[in-house]
Amino acid sequence: MKGPLFALFVTVIILLALWDGVWKLIAMWKSARHDQLAWFICLAIFNTIGILPILYIFVFQKNEPLLQQTKI
Repeated sequence: MKGPLFALFVTVIILLALWDGVWKLIAMWKSARHDQLAWFICLAIFNTIGILPILYIFVFQKNEPLLQQTKI
């Protein structure tokens, strides 16, 4: 199995790992900024090839501003 098929398989695995890692880091950063510990733990534990982080970012993330600006 050491041929073009093996190289393709390794390349696909590496790309999937990078895809999942990028989405996971973004989602974990956003959940930590919004004090959502349960989401942070779920995102850290489950490997879903980016599906759970993408769902968190686009569906479940709080849309509230982080800092309330006061008018003086």
